[in-house]
Amino acid sequence: MRQIHRQEKEQFQKLFKGEEIDRFEDRFKILETFLQTEHHVTETELTDLLKRSGYVFSAEFVRETLDLMGRYGFAQANRFDNGQIRYEHRHLGQHHDHMICTKCRKIVEFNNDQLEDLQKRIAAAQGFHMLQHRMEIYGICADCMKERVREIPLAAARQGERLVIREFTGGSKSRMRLLSMGLRVGDEIEVITNINSGQVVVALDYSRYALGRGLAEKIMVKPIEGHQETPLP
Repeated sequence: MRQIHRQEKEQFQKLFKGEEIDRFEDRFKILETFLQTEHHVTETELTDLLKRSGYVFSAEFVRETLDLMGRYGFAQANRFDNGQIRYEHRHLGQHHDHMICTKCRKIVEFNNDQLEDLQKRIAAAQGFHMLQHRMEIYGICADCMKERVREIPLAAARQGERLVIREFTGGSKSRMRLLSMGLRVGDEIEVITNINSGQVVVALDYSRYALGRGLAEKIMVKPIEGHQETPLP
């Protein structure tokens, strides 16, 4: 990695000086700080890292330098599910994809040669010449899953999760309402949408159910992945 970073710095110096880009020394400090982190950083996070290293630059200057680094192939800008731009290193000849945790926002880089070959074969079978691609897998990381071993209210579940209903905690009125809708303890459901303070829409078999926030708070669920059912009294 040190060898790659040294090459990046040499090429940065050659290109930026050759193009007579202003404030080269300041921009070089930004590159060095950027290369020191292996995280996907926002413009604000990089500005804070620079301050900790004793370099105080305006947000506009950092943003402008990141744009230049993207233009010349030293940085890659990504927009994940929340739309916020995050920058990562762009090392020539290297490719990776991403897994994004929708709970803690952790981003995991991965590369799989079999997957890369399969994508090329799929493209070729369609008569398509692939120039570039990217894959983003959204889910819940292992660390967050450990924290979610216990039951949680349906209102706290994430879109795309498959869950088992463990119990109803509301009074008799809300329980009767859920039962009349067709939801039962032990049902396996999938969260279709769960946006902010709005309704929670779930699927059970081939039916959809729209639940108000208050009602969703009264349904205790547990993720199916790795879950072993214990008999209910």
